[in-house]
Amino acid sequence: MNIAVNTRFLLPGDQLEGIGRFTFETLKRMVAAHPEHTFHFLFDRPFDARYVFGPNVVPHVLFPPARHPFLFVAWFEGAVAWWLRRHKPAVFLSTDGFTTLATTVPRLTVVHDLAFEHFPQDVELLRRKYYHYFFPRFVRASERLVAVSEATKQDLIATYQLPANKIQVVYNAADAHFQPQPAEVQQATRERFAAGKPYFLFVGALQPRKNLVNLLKAFDEFKQQTGAPTKLLVVGRTAWKAGPMFDVYQQMQHRHDVHLTGRVTDAELVHLYAAALATVYVPYFEGFGIPIIEAQACASPVLTSDRSSMPEVAGGAALLVDPYSPSAIASALSRLWQEPELRQELVSKGEVNVQRFSWDKSAEALWEAILSVVEK
Repeated sequence: MNIAVNTRFLLPGDQLEGIGRFTFETLKRMVAAHPEHTFHFLFDRPFDARYVFGPNVVPHVLFPPARHPFLFVAWFEGAVAWWLRRHKPAVFLSTDGFTTLATTVPRLTVVHDLAFEHFPQDVELLRRKYYHYFFPRFVRASERLVAVSEATKQDLIATYQLPANKIQVVYNAADAHFQPQPAEVQQATRERFAAGKPYFLFVGALQPRKNLVNLLKAFDEFKQQTGAPTKLLVVGRTAWKAGPMFDVYQQMQHRHDVHLTGRVTDAELVHLYAAALATVYVPYFEGFGIPIIEAQACASPVLTSDRSSMPEVAGGAALLVDPYSPSAIASALSRLWQEPELRQELVSKGEVNVQRFSWDKSAEALWEAILSVVEK
């Protein structure tokens, strides 16, 4: 069987984030588990050789690079559709929520979230217009959908009036290298990143939905209330519309205790989770929220939001808070600082919760979804 896959989020170098990580981890396992099938990986730019996971992977570069709404149309409705007409694979798997309308090849599409429907103001105008026009058509044209959480599945059903039996839930997971670290590694990490002080950790791209404006306000309030020596480390690249976050940062009374690290290596990220006083991840909307389970896998207590997918993913093993209330976030930070028994309880529960998620199980479930499309 020939299987075509949209792999445009397998970016060269060390640039994998949520969608890219899901794509990488599931495809790597499927390719290895099914050497009898051929996987055609469709890239939109020169690819990194490490993404050719086995001899049954055939890479193809289709131009133009699809990083702009006009180029989305050119790539999906032009280059990808042309390739599918020419090669006629059994199925077209797209792991980033987009697909092509200009094909008769059966389509399986992975949907990570519908944030653009609920927070259109966070999306640039042309991109928003593309999403609003094409996305409803994509989900209806796909023979089957995969949602990365039950929350996203229910959102798809409610927003587009889709039948529940069209959508299968396939979770994300934390990679195996996310593990607790020895005390000496934790201390070295605090020395390197936080001047030896305890710290709260945020991990994620700097963009509006991650709610850094309210997190920074809450951290300032926490510092004023407690006088704690605790730092806040913000780990992640600057993505889009981050200006308001930087404005709040400049106005903070305690901004000298906030460290913006930018991106870090995978090994550094593991150490940062493991050494944190707690991981604080309070977006106002998430399709899944991988940092929650990465932190739990590293024995970090977690504070997260009480809405969308985050309670589902946290599994009763995190402190939940209203992301729209800086005071509520500040109070939760104070509890985490002052109550070591609470931190230990969250660590213990997190170690149990994270066992629910496995890239092996996710890859198997995605393969089952592929077969269901082909058989249909």
